[in-house]
Amino acid sequence: MNLLRSVRAVADASGTGVVDWENAATAAKEGTDPGSLDLSRADREGYAGDVRAARDRIRDVSKLSFDVPATAQIQNRHHWIDANVETFRTVMAPIESHASTWFPEFSRIANTGTMSVLLGFLARNVLGQYDPLLLADDPDGDHGLYFVHPNVVEAADALEVDYPRFRRWIAFHEVAHAAEFGAAPWLSEYLESRMEAGVLAMADGELDREAFRELDAAMTAVEGYAELLMDRAFDDTYVDLRRKLDERRRAAGPIARVVRRLLGFGLKRRQYERGSAFFEHVADARGIEAATAAWDGPESLPTSAELDRPDAWIRRVDP
Repeated sequence: MNLLRSVRAVADASGTGVVDWENAATAAKEGTDPGSLDLSRADREGYAGDVRAARDRIRDVSKLSFDVPATAQIQNRHHWIDANVETFRTVMAPIESHASTWFPEFSRIANTGTMSVLLGFLARNVLGQYDPLLLADDPDGDHGLYFVHPNVVEAADALEVDYPRFRRWIAFHEVAHAAEFGAAPWLSEYLESRMEAGVLAMADGELDREAFRELDAAMTAVEGYAELLMDRAFDDTYVDLRRKLDERRRAAGPIARVVRRLLGFGLKRRQYERGSAFFEHVADARGIEAATAAWDGPESLPTSAELDRPDAWIRRVDP
């Protein structure tokens, strides 16, 4: 980690875009300790075993037909930045193409610095990630399953919880997302279309409220159903893990809290809670297999209003 080289990479931002993405990634990596990837054989076997166990348990509980990527990538923080910078670039492309400024060089440096901070912050905090290849050049390619090993180890230590148990919990959560996208091959394209509509409208100086409302409802369903699968499939209790992780985030410093707010982490937590309450109600009322009806097609997703009135959704899709 070298903060001086990080600042220099930002100051040297160049090109014609409003963000120099190559320098943003370089600055993020220079300002972020990559963390150790000195994995023991037990570590590697542990990750692989956790993913297999999660796949088998979630298949059994949900009755969904899905698989996980052939290889789960065990990354350090720099690997994560390299794997995700293109996603940031693609999401920002419509806004970049419409952006104009009186001071392009100064603006490019400021924007490159902002993106490097966001990439570095996420690289230090992401534990695991299932990547359904939203906005990818090759959407038919193999989806990604990542674990940022240094973050998993450090979080388990900071929370004073058993590392293998914590690692297994993260694996179950990410495989639960793999189950959703495996059960709903249309889901990636649907989320991508809602995201693109919202971003394109913003690039034109407008706000497509309906696109963002549909995206929020879909992501709430994605997070909520994953929580349901976690609750029913994980072979241990995890209330303490969730509580300690939330407490750690609330205890973060003021800068971290501001960055989390800018990145929408509060919204993500609300999606977890709202979606979980919706699917728990459905599963308790009709069984977990009834909840999987949400993945029959875009028309089966709960609307924003139905997320707070699950019985209305049940009557609509499972009368």
